[in-house]
Amino acid sequence: MLKRNEGELQHGDRPFAVRSERTEAGERIQVLGEMDMSVTGELDREMRRAEAGDASRIVLDLGRLDFVDAAGVRLLLDLKARSDENAGRLRMTRASSPHVCRVLEVTGAGAALPFVD
Repeated sequence: MLKRNEGELQHGDRPFAVRSERTEAGERIQVLGEMDMSVTGELDREMRRAEAGDASRIVLDLGRLDFVDAAGVRLLLDLKARSDENAGRLRMTRASSPHVCRVLEVTGAGAALPFVD
């Protein structure tokens, strides 16, 4: 079950949430917890909402992402491709989880994604 709090989407009792906020610099979307195929649609909807807006920059913050599966990696790559077709507004912050970093490294996605260091 999807719950919406102010600026936050949570997926039932699963350890997953999406928080969004509008800042002067643009839109910031933070992903928390575990991103697998059961929750990628929620993040995709939130990203599409941000993409439809007028923010000059969209930052996807993966700093608190603890787990990602193949569906999550595919979504991140799809978001990058959509951004490339839409003025390249997307930037991502790296995950602090060693698991997530390793998955992105092994799949090659880490080299393709628009990370800001």
